[in-house]
Formats: sequence, C-alpha cells, structure tokens
Amino acid sequence: MKPPQDCPSIPRLGRLRALLLGGATVALLCGSALAADSDDSDTPKDMLLQADQAQYDSKAKLVSAQGHVEIDYGGRILFADTVTYNQNTDVVTADGHVSLLDTGGNVAFAKHVVLTDKLRDGALAGFGALMGTHGRMVASTAERKEGRYTIANNVAYTPCKICNQPGKATPVWQIKAVRVVHDQLKHRIKFTDAKLVVMGVPVFYSPILTEPDPTVHHASGFLIPDVGNSSANGYFVSLPYYWSLSKSQDATLEAMFTTKGGEVGIGEYRERWNEGGMWLQGSLAHNPNGGINQDSTQYYSHLFGSGRVQLTDAWKFAYDAQLTSNDTYLKRYDLSQLDRLVSDLSFVGEEGQSRFAVTGYFFQGLRASDNNKTFPVPLPLIEYTYIPMDKWAGGRFRLDVNSVSLFRQTGADDQRLTGEMSWRLPLVSETGQLWTFQLDSRGDLYHTDSLLSPDSHYQYRGLPYAALDWRWPFIANTGGGHSVILEPVAQLIAQPYGGNLTGIPNEDSQNIEIDDNNLLSFDQVPGYDIAVSGPRANFGLRAEARFDSGYAEALVGQAFRLKADPSLAAVPGSGLTGRESDLVGRFSLKFPPYIDLTNRLTVDEENGNVSRDETYVTATLGRSSARISYVQLSPTLGIPGREEVTAQMDVNFYSNWQAFAAIRRDLLAAQTLDNEFGLGYEDECLGFSVGYHRKYTTDRDLPPSTSYILRIKLKTTETAIQAFSLFPEDVFSYGHP
Repeated sequence: MKPPQDCPSIPRLGRLRALLLGGATVALLCGSALAADSDDSDTPKDMLLQADQAQYDSKAKLVSAQGHVEIDYGGRILFADTVTYNQNTDVVTADGHVSLLDTGGNVAFAKHVVLTDKLRDGALAGFGALMGTHGRMVASTAERKEGRYTIANNVAYTPCKICNQPGKATPVWQIKAVRVVHDQLKHRIKFTDAKLVVMGVPVFYSPILTEPDPTVHHASGFLIPDVGNSSANGYFVSLPYYWSLSKSQDATLEAMFTTKGGEVGIGEYRERWNEGGMWLQGSLAHNPNGGINQDSTQYYSHLFGSGRVQLTDAWKFAYDAQLTSNDTYLKRYDLSQLDRLVSDLSFVGEEGQSRFAVTGYFFQGLRASDNNKTFPVPLPLIEYTYIPMDKWAGGRFRLDVNSVSLFRQTGADDQRLTGEMSWRLPLVSETGQLWTFQLDSRGDLYHTDSLLSPDSHYQYRGLPYAALDWRWPFIANTGGGHSVILEPVAQLIAQPYGGNLTGIPNEDSQNIEIDDNNLLSFDQVPGYDIAVSGPRANFGLRAEARFDSGYAEALVGQAFRLKADPSLAAVPGSGLTGRESDLVGRFSLKFPPYIDLTNRLTVDEENGNVSRDETYVTATLGRSSARISYVQLSPTLGIPGREEVTAQMDVNFYSNWQAFAAIRRDLLAAQTLDNEFGLGYEDECLGFSVGYHRKYTTDRDLPPSTSYILRIKLKTTETAIQAFSLFPEDVFSYGHP
C-alpha cells in the first residue's frame, strides 16, 4: 500500500512504511528503528509505532508521536499520550497516561517515563504497577534496570484485590516500605524499612523483608506464626518455615516454644508424582515439666505418613504410618486427637474385577486401658478375590482366599486360612419382584498355641449355606415430580448348626452389633472368627418419599432364628442374643444443602427399651451452619452406658465475619467434656481467628486445660503459600544496593 498523499510530515522512508488505519491513525513499521537510512545494518528491526500523528526529523533522527501512542518493541509495549524517540541515544520519552507492558505480563503505570535499551530500562515518575492478576504497587519514583529489576521509592504494595466502591479502596493488608526491589526473573520482592499494615493498622516492622510476587504459586519463606496460651503448656509461639523444593515437592519446618511445656520441632515433607505421592510428618519434643507431678524431664516423638506408588499398570505399593513414643504426647501439643494408631504396608495387584493384596499391620493403643503387648500384629494378611468377567450359569461367581498370621508379645499367636466360594443369581419377575438366589461355601483352617485346645493346635470347619433375598418395590407418583416408594424385604438363609468350635480364637469378630447397615445381610457378623449358623430369616420394610428438593427415607426390620446361638449370646450388646434380634430402625431426611437429618434406633427385644439412639442433624443456611449429634447407649453386662450430646455452630453474622462455638457434654454424669468458641474473619486476601478451648477431663498426666489461640493467614487469590522471609538466601543477590 502506498503512503497517503496528505501526510506531509512523513519524509522519504526507505524501509519505513506508513499505513493509514481508520482515518488519522498512523502506523510505522520500522525496519531500521524509525531510521530513514536503509543501509544502517546495526539498527533493530522489531519496532512498531502507532499514533494519531507522527513527525520524523531525519537530521536529528528524532520521532515525535501524539495521540493514543502505542509502541511494540520486541514484545514490550508502551502506551502514552505523547512519545519522542531519539535514535542516536535509543531513548524513548513518554508523557501522559503512560503504561508499559513487559514480556512477563506485568504492567507499570506512570505520569512520565524515560526508557532506554529497547524499553527495558529507565526512570518512571508517579509510578504504579500491576503484577499478576491482583498485585499492585505504587511509588513516588521508580527506575528499571537490566530489563529485570524495578527499584521503587516510598512504596505501598498489596497482592489483594481492591474494590472500586466508595470506602472500599483500601486493601485489606499491604506493605509500606521506603524502598523496594522487584526481581522479575526470580519473581521476588525485597522491602527495606517495611511495615505490614492490616486494615489500616501497622502490626509489624522489619528492616528487611522479602516476599514472592503474586505470580508465584509456591515459594520458600517464613509463614505467619501461631501464638496462644494453654494451662498445660503456658504461653506458646509456633514459627513455621515453608521450603519449596520444586513444583511437586515441598517441606515445612516448624519450631514451637512454650513457657511450661518445653520445645517441639516438627518437620513435614510432601511429594507428588504421576499416579502417586507421599507425605511424612515427624516431631521431637523436650518437656522439662513432664510426668504426673510435672517434675520430670521427658522427651517425645512421633511419625505420621502415607505413600502410594504405582509400580506397574496392575500393581501398586502403599504405606501408612502412625507412631508415637508417648500416649498423651499428641494431645498435649494438639498434634492429633487420635487414641488408636494404625500403621500398614501393602502390595496390591488389580486386574479386571480381581484383586490380590499382601498387607502388614501394626496397632498402637493410646487409651489408659490399652495394653499394647496384647495387641496382635497381623503379618502378613493375604487377600485374594477372583471374579470372572463373564457370568457362570447366568450368575456371578466369586472366590475369596484370606489368610492371616497374628503375633503378640503377650498372649497367643495364631494363624488362619480361609477359602470361600459363592454364586449369586438375580432375577426380576414380570410383576417387578426382585429375587436373588445365592449359594455359599466357606472353609477355615486355624493354628494356635492357645492352652484352650491342648490336644491339637489345629482346628478346621466348613460353613455352607443357601440364601434367598426377595424384594418387591411399589412406586406411586403423586404428581409434580413427587413419588413414594414402599419396599418390603425378606431374606431366608438355610445353614446347618455349629461352626464355632472350642479353641478357635476370636480376633476379628469382637465388635458384633446389629444395625441398619447389616440387618439385611446374609452374614451379620464382621470378620471370620465367629460364624453365624443355623436356619434364620431377616425381614425389613423400607419407605421413601422423593421431592424436587430432597427426600425422606425410613427403614425398620428384625432378624429371626429357630434357636439362639450361644456364640452370639456371649457377645454383650450385639442385639443377637436370643431367637429374635433387637428391632432396628433408621430415619433420614435430606434436603440439600439446608437440612440433613439421620436417626438410628435399636429397641431391645426383651424389654422394649431403646438400647441405642443416635441422631445427627446438620442445618446450613448460606455461610452459617449448625451440627448437633446425640448418642445414647444402654449398659450391657458390665459395659457402662453412655449418653452424650455434641453441638457446633458457625454463624456468618456480618460480611466475612464468622463466630463459632461448640460443646460436648456427658448427660449421664452431668459434666461438660469440652467446649470452645471464637471469632474469625476470612476473605480472599486475609484470614484470622481467635479461639478459646476448654477441656474438662483428665487423662493420666494431662489435667484439665484451657487454651487461647490466635491464627493469622495472609493470602492472595493466586499464591497457594504466602511466605515471608526476613533473611532468605537471595536477599543480597540482586546486584544493586
């Protein structure tokens, strides 16, 4: 395209071409950086200038542009009202609504700038910068050096989103500093004479402070400490340091100092890889005031972890670790509230619907009544399940092999090998009745050194049965998308008596209890050691009402047998002691996300009393929620009863402000066990909470205690870990004073 004839200000161009774009807009594509001399071989060839008007002085080699000026110089873009470019000095001077976009996506604003080296370096007056999506920095003056560093004076910086609404233009938190150096290559901001200002109030000062810029998703540095007070440990402060090793690896090192409970060092390492990952957490603690009388020096430690490794398409390796050196250590320093720890190591192979696993377990009890010397160590537990992809005689065939060896310091060691085959055939009649027929045969072989069987250390048994499950759902549509379902269920099991032989240990069938989860099951006893035998039947009735916004469901049922099973009668609280089981019921009401209610009842068949009553209610409205649980258990054969209520409430009472409270109370003893309450604030940029927690119970060397905890989180919408560092390794590596 030829240049327009009405552009007298444009001289002989050589390789300089002028294009008329939409009226008076002129674009200059410079093959020689706006030079008329096409033989100048050392000039850049990548500048594009666009403006309403442009003049070129060929003698002075000076370009002047006015009105909506845009310069693209090697991917760096400059916008301004007026721009002059001196080819001799390679200096660009811009005034009026100046903005500069670099190749990394950062935007700087200024009233007046002087730039050199292809727009990479220069001085800026009335400086402002947009970093990432929401990061902002303003300063009185600034300069750019080496196309990498931005050095600003009298600075205010925030990574928070700033609202344009009146009265909300002040960021939630910001850092004010005398001087700032932003290294765009390392994505790090260094502050000198820095003050942290939260909601307009200065809360922290440091002569040197560094922080990752808002484009960083993880960076090493100190995290905000936790501070508080507890009657058990005194005043405490926890100082965490986050160490970013790579995009898939990180670690956290934390030091806790207390005035009464000594010192605790905690380390955590995390790593993710394709189809797997690992996590490890360990600690060491020194307590000069340990023991019941708080007068002995004690040392504690713990190790938690988990890992998953995909070895091949079919095989994987997994581990879980939960270990501690002291029963009350985890609760003393609020590391965990677990009172039973489980560690395991396993190799698992899966193909189709079949599975093979070899697992070793280690259990550690932390309750006062636990004796870890009597806890069994399953090593190994071998499980194999074979389910063919094709049907056998129209039904589903399944083969299970299970073997375990148990060792303990005190007590009997024993081994078990179990093989079980089953075949299940489901049928649907023309009237909608669901019939399921199942044949099952199981054999067990035991070896034990128990003195209960002096004649032989080996025991074996066979346990066959045939079962029929019948269901007939009736569905009524009541209009408007609502429906009612009524479904009677009956199960008949034909099985010979016997099977629980003298000398067979009970290792995995100790917690027997009939409830709504196992009522309609052919085998209602968990584990393998105690076997249900004899002819029996299970009956239930399920009702359900469905609505547009939720549903209600109810289930009631009972199990029957021709005569009582002595093995089940010996287990207290099982609900299966006589010919008729306890009556089991469940009611659920779910209208998400507002109401979720579940009630479970067990009525004692002998006296008609409620032996178990559980109620769980969750109510949610917006960002407010309430949760209430009630549990009542009747005493059975030396096991004390229990009646307990737990309530928790979170109330969003204003904007981002949240109040929370919780209580757990023993109704039988008329004693409060725990309670807590507090106040918190959280938005996309800041979170903090202050809480009170009171524990009323005593656990050996842990007396009742009261704790006050303050937690603060400074965060951004882009940065996963907001890390600050007072003295990082690269504080003095910027190359500029």
